[in-house]
Amino acid sequence: MKAPKMAMSADFLAAYAKLPSQQQRAVRTMISRFDHASHGAGLNYERIANAKDANMRSLRIDGAYRAIVLKPDKGDVHMLLWADKHDDAYDWATRHVCSINEETGALQVYQPQRDAPQDSTPPSEPASPGVDQPGLFEALKHRELVRLGVPADMVGEVFDVRTEQALEDLAPRLPDEAYDSLYLFMAGDAYEDIVLEREAPSAPVDPTDFAAALDRDDSRARFVVIKDDLELEEMFNAPLERWRVFLHPSQRRLVERHWNGPVRVLGGAGTGKTVVAMHRARWLAQRLKPGERILFTTFTRNLAADIRNNLRAICSPDEMDRIEVTNLDRWVHSFLRGRRFRFRLSFDRDRNAWREALATKPSDLTFSDAFYSDEWEQVVQANGITTRDEYLRIRRTGRRTRLNRATRGSIWRVFEEYRAQLAERGVMELADCYRAAAALQAEDRSGANFTSVIVDEAQDMIAPAWRLIRSIAPQGEDDLFIVGDAHQRIYSRHRVVLGQCGIEIRGRARKLRLNYRTTEETRRWAAGLLEARHIDDLDGGADDNNRIRSAASGPEPHLEHFADRDGQASWLIRYLTELQDQGEPLRGVCIVARTLEERDAIAEDLQDADLPVEVLETDSPDETSKGVRVATMHRVKGLEFDRMMIASVNDGLVPHPAVVYSVDGAERAAAETSERSLLYVAATRAKRELVVLCWGAPSELVAKRGQSQHGRYLEPQPP
Repeated sequence: MKAPKMAMSADFLAAYAKLPSQQQRAVRTMISRFDHASHGAGLNYERIANAKDANMRSLRIDGAYRAIVLKPDKGDVHMLLWADKHDDAYDWATRHVCSINEETGALQVYQPQRDAPQDSTPPSEPASPGVDQPGLFEALKHRELVRLGVPADMVGEVFDVRTEQALEDLAPRLPDEAYDSLYLFMAGDAYEDIVLEREAPSAPVDPTDFAAALDRDDSRARFVVIKDDLELEEMFNAPLERWRVFLHPSQRRLVERHWNGPVRVLGGAGTGKTVVAMHRARWLAQRLKPGERILFTTFTRNLAADIRNNLRAICSPDEMDRIEVTNLDRWVHSFLRGRRFRFRLSFDRDRNAWREALATKPSDLTFSDAFYSDEWEQVVQANGITTRDEYLRIRRTGRRTRLNRATRGSIWRVFEEYRAQLAERGVMELADCYRAAAALQAEDRSGANFTSVIVDEAQDMIAPAWRLIRSIAPQGEDDLFIVGDAHQRIYSRHRVVLGQCGIEIRGRARKLRLNYRTTEETRRWAAGLLEARHIDDLDGGADDNNRIRSAASGPEPHLEHFADRDGQASWLIRYLTELQDQGEPLRGVCIVARTLEERDAIAEDLQDADLPVEVLETDSPDETSKGVRVATMHRVKGLEFDRMMIASVNDGLVPHPAVVYSVDGAERAAAETSERSLLYVAATRAKRELVVLCWGAPSELVAKRGQSQHGRYLEPQPP
């Protein structure tokens, strides 16, 4: 007898994660037995009385727990939908429906009103007796709402939605794609544009063909067909890591296709850019020819290590052998060493060489040493300038001081001397390494077997890095896949235009707009930090996150204000102790500060109170210890935690004076934006709760608004 085809929903995995370990083992046994014979003894495969959906069945996990399975009349596919205690599982089954959307062909699980008829007919007009406020969706027709993903038997409820809050209240009962589309329409997107973003069935939809429905992108965002026992075991070992299995259709459309050139994907914090990049690497690795490889690069070593570990969770060993994951600095250093370059890499200015160069400053010019330093970093190195003629022609965008041709020529002598001093000492700055490696690639590509380069955290790469990246992968199909967000630019203030670095993305620029990590309340607060600031799109245009929304909601971020450092420390100790007493693991809490000194002071206070602490150093991995994490704001880039505490957000510390007040004009504005971006990054690491702490005078970046039982709600100051 042929074994039934088994699929599993994301909701089932989430329910499985909440089961006691004994019942989790029983679920594994149940599925194995069901795979051999769906009506085997002891499985108690039964219909569910009073279910809205006649295809609902139950399976026995043990004496007290049941699994809910959908068995359509047509085909041999079974779908695991839910698992819970006996009565709760049956209650879930009586309230939910699993059907195929007649317009999109997507498999949907949703919860219509208890008294809603199963086969509703389109109303002649939206019902609104006694209600003055118009419906948010009354301009749409019944069929148009279904095309947006609304189940036919919930169209009447959607017509009755008149406020944003009403839509939020309805969201838990709607399929995800329906809520996404309705939210976008409410936010001002055109119906036609939303529909174009959705997968259109290539043939008329058969509402009884569940096997075909499982192959569509909207379905694959919530369902996975179980191919073998190994895949099933991997899912059960990490049931809450949905990103490993399920991709939103907008993500999947970026991953699973061939592109005829470079692709740039933007998206705010938590929208899954890195997840998309990792799945893209896997998809490409599965299609490589023997000897071909992919370079997956990012800005910092910590992020590269995190990406490498996460790729191992979704890739086979053979696929991992085809993907080299490293930060770009390490790659270029290794590449040049392999070409017999002998040098010392300097990530900052070589002080001795720079001192010798400044000694040659023209006596008739009165520019400060800081001016020369900024000119070198922001103009010369950022643009890969190596000759006097290039410096005379370059546009010094963002530099406050205007220079004529003669003055530039005089200034260049300092930079020329600095290069000579570096060469004499055998030192190369990073930008020079990028330039040298790109030149070598242009001369000789032997041994360069990367067919594709995937770049994460693109916003922090400077122009010479992009010219190198362009040189690594040969131009053509699937050559470059770039993800980033200039709202999170915290390591470099240099804006880059990809087109000026030989990377043409016209027609292949995309944006992710659904935040999976941060609650909507936290997302809005963090986004407000950068409101009205000019944020670039990495290619000469502007970007904003106005149309991004979060899939989850939670408490408002709030401020705890103390008279002194001791007050802040006492509050943190009480807070963490209460969490411990409630049985909540402290490893889900992270406390960040702007500087190493503040970080270390906080860690010492907690250790003195005998609380378990793990300090995240610059190059250390995030280990699996049970302690609360303590880190700088920079260090938590790429990480996420249930609870984020941003500590010591004080005047004179955030923004950091050494960053902002050492420069003038446009450069100061860029520095201020960078400090706001750093706070934005820290805030958006929070999954459940965000608390901002300060002592003494609060930072100018936060203000008080209203009262809560814990403290004061936060509102960012207008930029």
